[in-house]
Amino acid sequence: MAAIFPGMDPYLEDPLIWRGFHTRFVVYLSDWLRPRLAPRYIAAVEERVYLQGPDRDIYPDVWLRQGEANGATPTLAVASADTPVLVKVPAGEVHEPFLQILDMSSGQAVVTVIEVLSPSNKWPGTGRKQYLQKQQEVRESTAHLLEIDLLRTGHHTVAVAEAACRALRPYDYLACLNRAAGLREDFELWRWPLRSRLPRVLVPLAAGDPDVRLDLQEVFAQTYEAGSYRARLPYKEPCRPALNAEDQAWADEVIRTAPPPSV
Repeated sequence: MAAIFPGMDPYLEDPLIWRGFHTRFVVYLSDWLRPRLAPRYIAAVEERVYLQGPDRDIYPDVWLRQGEANGATPTLAVASADTPVLVKVPAGEVHEPFLQILDMSSGQAVVTVIEVLSPSNKWPGTGRKQYLQKQQEVRESTAHLLEIDLLRTGHHTVAVAEAACRALRPYDYLACLNRAAGLREDFELWRWPLRSRLPRVLVPLAAGDPDVRLDLQEVFAQTYEAGSYRARLPYKEPCRPALNAEDQAWADEVIRTAPPPSV
């Protein structure tokens, strides 16, 4: 089923939906690159694993909202507390996939790392700490780093300084390439708004080989269709995380006028 939106679908950014989309997107990213890298290179899907325990990562805009009971005013509790039930919450294991491009002519040396950010990378918690540590390790290595941020909310996380991005035209999504050269102070940026097509970005390889032009829109379209997201996403509800009023009105019109899904 073809995607409704011209570029990124903001309804996929809900963290309750994102994890499955993220995994599929990274796999299809690898599949898209494979014939364009052969025979010298391969795109290997790897995983970053960490424990998410009682101090689990929190993504604002998504979780519980404190409600009022029939509009009543809270009263001060003076009696002793009832006996609680003690619950042990074991740490959960989180798997975050990413891509490594390996040079098969050099003993499978890593030439490029491709990261697709998750909500856990953009909000305080274990996931963000792990991601920033890995980001620094790559930038201190001889591998290129391409980061793709398809999430509107959360802290700025890609390697380039936020001020450098904000000094340019407004954007909702961002891709950042830091090549393995010199002091690594140069960055190539792609910035685009919600209503635009996902860009074609560059994937650098070993010295002497030309960059691969990676079409993120093609990868997104394949992921969306394979995941049956047209049938699964809650398009009748407001988007989460929330869009501003103007963008939500635009999104509602896009959804309303979308052609029916093909059988």
